Amino acid sequence: MTERRLHLNAFLMNTGHHEASWRLPESDSYAHVELGHYVHLARIAERGTFDSLFLADGPQLWGNLAQRPAGALEPLTLLTALATATEHIGLIATASTSYNSPYNLARKFASLDIISGGRAGWNIVTTAGAEAARNFGLDAEPAHAERYARAAEFLDVALKLWDSWEDDAIVADKAAGVWGDDTRVHPARHKGRYFSVEGALNVPRTPQGYPLLVQAGSSEDGKEFAARYAEAVFTAQQTIEDAQAFYADLKSRTAAAGRDPGHVKVLPGIVPVIGSTEAEALAAEQVLEDHIVYAHGVGRLEALLQLPPGSLELDAELPSDLPPESVIEGAKSRYTLVVELARRERLTVRQLIGRLGGGRGHLTFAGTPEQVADAIEQWFTHGAADGFNIMPAVLPSGLDAFVDHVVPLLRARGLLREEYGPRQTLRERYGLPRPANQYVTAPVPAPALARV
Repeated sequence: MTERRLHLNAFLMNTGHHEASWRLPESDSYAHVELGHYVHLARIAERGTFDSLFLADGPQLWGNLAQRPAGALEPLTLLTALATATEHIGLIATASTSYNSPYNLARKFASLDIISGGRAGWNIVTTAGAEAARNFGLDAEPAHAERYARAAEFLDVALKLWDSWEDDAIVADKAAGVWGDDTRVHPARHKGRYFSVEGALNVPRTPQGYPLLVQAGSSEDGKEFAARYAEAVFTAQQTIEDAQAFYADLKSRTAAAGRDPGHVKVLPGIVPVIGSTEAEALAAEQVLEDHIVYAHGVGRLEALLQLPPGSLELDAELPSDLPPESVIEGAKSRYTLVVELARRERLTVRQLIGRLGGGRGHLTFAGTPEQVADAIEQWFTHGAADGFNIMPAVLPSGLDAFVDHVVPLLRARGLLREEYGPRQTLRERYGLPRPANQYVTAPVPAPALARV
C-alpha cells in the first residue's frame, strides 16, 4: 500500500454538470437555490471521505434562462451554512480578484475559516467576459495579462491582511485588564498599482493561517500564477498524455519559483457516468445527450470562440480560420482545450456540443465502477494527477453512485482513506503545512481553541 493518498474534491453544480441534467424526471429544477439540496450533497461527499467540496461562481448571470437552472446562491454565504451541517469536509469558494476588494474578501474568508474550524479554501479567479465587466462599470473586460497582474497584487495584499494579527496577539489577561497586545498587530500599509490598503484586518488570524489557495487557470499566465501561489490546482485535461505534460510543467514551474512541488496538488476534473455494466453507463450517457438543446450549445460555443452569431453549422467541423489563441482575452486555456479537442477528433459542431455538454471540456467517462476506479488509479499513479475534481453529471444520484460504488474500490486499493480520523484543517487534509506569519521570524502554532 502506498503512503501517497488520493485527494478528492466534490465540484457541486446545481442539478449536475451535464447541461441537460435538470430535464431528467429525477431532478429538482429549483435545487440550485435550496439549502437542503447542498446540505444533502455535502453529507454524501463527507460519507465518501472527500477532502473538500467546491462551488464555482461568477459576478454575472451565466448563459440564458432557457438552457439550464440559472442564478446561484453566493458561495461564501452558502458555505458558512454548510460549515454548521458538516464536520470534516473542506469548503472551497470561488471569488474574483477582478471585481472584489482585498480587505472585504480577506475578511470574509477569514470568517469562514474560523466558523468552520479551519476548513476554508479560496478558488482564485480573474473572471473573463464582458458581461461581468459591464456589471462593474467597465465597457469591456481588462486584458488577460492585466487581470493576472491585478490578481497577484490582490493576493499579496490579502496575505498581508491574514498575517496582520500574530497568533498570540490575544492575551485575554482578565487580572491585568489586557485583552490583546497591540504590538503584535501589523497594519498592511500597502500602496501599489491597483490597491491602497492601510490598516490591519478586523478578524484575528485563523486556524489555517489563511485559507487553502486554489487556482484553475491553465494559460501561461495562469500557470505562472499557480506556481507562485497555488496549493491546489483545478484543471481540465482530455487525455492522460496532456494531463502528464501539464502536471510535469506545473511542478517544474513551482520548483523554479522556490516552492516545494509537493505542496501543489493537481486535480483534473472527471465527469463520471456510472452503470452496473458498461452498456448501462453508455445508455445513461446517451439519455443525457438526447436531452441537449443544440441551439443553446451553438450560441455558447460561438461566444467562446469569439465568432459572430450564425458562424457555426451543426453538422460541419469548426471553421479553419478561427481566431488564434494569442488574441483571445477571455478564457484562454478553455478556448485552446476546446479547439484542440475538436481538431484532434475531427468532431462536428454537433458532436463537440455533445462532448462539452457533459463537462465543459473536462474529461467525461462512462463506465462501470471498476472502469472509473481504473481510470482514476492510472492517472494518479502515472504522473497525471494528485487527485480529482469529481463532477457528477447528475446530482445527487451521480455523487451517491460514486461514493457507494467507486469509493470502496479506491479504499480497497489503498488509494483513499477509510475514515477521516481526528479533526483536521483543510491544509492538513491536503498534507500542507500551516504557513508562517510573514511578520514573525518563528512560526507560532494556532491556538488550540481555534481548532475546535
